Amino acid sequence: MNTANLQLKGLIMAMASICDAIVEKELLTSGELNAALAKAKQAVEDNDDHELSDANRAAILFPIRVLQLAEEAGRRGERLTFSDYAKLVGKMT
Repeated sequence: MNTANLQLKGLIMAMASICDAIVEKELLTSGELNAALAKAKQAVEDNDDHELSDANRAAILFPIRVLQLAEEAGRRGERLTFSDYAKLVGKMT
């Protein structure tokens, strides 16, 4: 696997843990975190950059979708692996 991919994998999982901590410390509610992630997702989807292929757009959305799934799992008290999240994102698209 490409080193950059491994670094992104670590970064995404770190962000998932940070999002959990933000909700646990009540800096944001779960709903507010979801709204922020939905806003980021919508901004990507609304971007009219016609040079992006569907695969590239899906790649950009991948970390946002992982963080959304991690937030949902956290609400249920679950901790999933990166592979679990990747499989779930694959089912979403």
